[in-house]
Amino acid sequence: MSKEGSVATETSPAGQSRPLLVVVDVGNTNTVFGIYEGERLAHSLRLSTDTERTADEYGALLLPLFARAGLDPSHAEGVVISSVVPPLQAVLDRLAREYFGREPFFVEPGIRTGMVIRYDNPGEVGADRIVNAVAAREHYGCPAVVVDFGTATTFDLINAAGEYAGGIIAPGITISAEALFAHAARLYRIDIRKPAQLIGRNTAGAMQAGIYYGYIGLVDGILERLHAEIPGLRAVVATGGQAEMVAAGSRFITHTDAMLTLVGLRLLYERNRGA
Repeated sequence: MSKEGSVATETSPAGQSRPLLVVVDVGNTNTVFGIYEGERLAHSLRLSTDTERTADEYGALLLPLFARAGLDPSHAEGVVISSVVPPLQAVLDRLAREYFGREPFFVEPGIRTGMVIRYDNPGEVGADRIVNAVAAREHYGCPAVVVDFGTATTFDLINAAGEYAGGIIAPGITISAEALFAHAARLYRIDIRKPAQLIGRNTAGAMQAGIYYGYIGLVDGILERLHAEIPGLRAVVATGGQAEMVAAGSRFITHTDAMLTLVGLRLLYERNRGA
């Protein structure tokens, strides 16, 4: 990618030029922080999303990450945030200002995405879905589908023209399993993972098989229909907390990219610098 318009740099003690950018992806279940040095994602940290956590608590968790990397938080050129949890916006705003000395850039309607949004009401599309679509188009080409395994599992289509064409939302694998645990009195919580065999020989094994293979059936059933509807589909990219586990059993997922959202955040920051 062209480095034109890249962030300003700071110089390390060894004289190495290292532009710093802090990116934050706030989901309903997890919050991921990343530190970019130029175009390289140098460090990342995944935390549980907690609306009761304060800016100071986030700061106390993040500062050791900078210390281990030998970086100064005050040298961050920018802080870019994608959030689907509105109560945390004020907390993250304070975190950016007090710990990084920067006004945060929030991904929200009206920013420059470089992507046409073909949605009845573009403001309804979650920020993370647009961020993922921008990153997938840049790195995997189009048409493409992004499958994000979070609290909900979303399928987002970038069409052959490079436009965000819409998507599909399904319950996530974890909340689907929680519904089973909550409403079946004799069933108990288990680890959600690929079972050793398809036919369970005990309750835990039978539940693992049903949850895992049942969910792969949901994912591949939708992807099969998308393949039939979208000629020349180039890539199906999985991201999110459960991406690797589900992708391992899928017939249609072609790429797994755990950091896709962070990549998209960096791209959007670059496109909106100076706006």
